[in-house]
Amino acid sequence: SIKQTAYARSILTKAGMTECNPSLYPMEPKLELTKDEEGTPVNPTEYRSIIGGLRYLTHTRPDISYAVGMASRFMERPTVQHQQVVKRILRYIKWTIDFGLIYERGKDETEIIGYSDSNHARDLNDRRSTGGMAFYLNASLVAWASQKQRCVALSSCEAEFMAATSATCQGIWIRRLIKGI
Repeated sequence: SIKQTAYARSILTKAGMTECNPSLYPMEPKLELTKDEEGTPVNPTEYRSIIGGLRYLTHTRPDISYAVGMASRFMERPTVQHQQVVKRILRYIKWTIDFGLIYERGKDETEIIGYSDSNHARDLNDRRSTGGMAFYLNASLVAWASQKQRCVALSSCEAEFMAATSATCQGIWIRRLIKGI
């Protein structure tokens, strides 16, 4: 929407990234962020402000949810390494400034399709997995999430089961909401 595009432009302006080079991806593949205790700290207030704006933007931009969630984990003591990740997200937003969700009226019959996935113990600080899900109502994305799992999975199979269980609960809730039960 025009409002979200304007908001994305305001985040870029606030961060001083209006003239940056665009990026094709919001985060480097398989990037593993850590607390970086020896790294050079950056201004935490500015970092938190930009992360807050990005978190708001994820309401209509699920493509940045995972990357913003990863960067959000280090708001207590952000370093140059974390700031580089945020700048990469901003560069991606510059490239995809007009992206967003589109909802169409349509069929009398509704079809709910859900997906879930997880990564096994990718957080190097506490070894917890991150699970994610996406639900489509007909062809429109209506619900999504990407969050750290509550307990440590002992295998990739267990991490996948935890993500699938969480997604199943969400899917049941969406079905009940649509059917009016």
